[in-house]
Amino acid sequence: MSSTAPYQAETTSPKLLLPAVLLCLVLGTIGIHRFYVGKIGTGILMILTAGGLGVWTLIDLVMLIVGAFRDKEGRKLTQWT
Repeated sequence: MSSTAPYQAETTSPKLLLPAVLLCLVLGTIGIHRFYVGKIGTGILMILTAGGLGVWTLIDLVMLIVGAFRDKEGRKLTQWT
C-alpha cells in the first residue's frame, strides 16, 4: 500500500475548470477567475494592473487549459464539470 494514497483526494481542488476558464476569458483582465479560486490578493493586483496588461491573463488562461492552475490551497483544478 502506498503511503501517498490517502492524500490523493486532497491534491484536487473542489473548484471546477469550466467556470474558471470562462471567467478568465470574459473578465480575466480584472482577475475574477482568481477570486473564484480564492486568490484574493492576486485578484486585487490583477484589477490594479488590468491583468498585467493582458499578459498575466493570457498566462493564467494557458495554465487553466493545460491543467496547471492551482487554487489558494495549492490544489490543481482538474475537473471540467
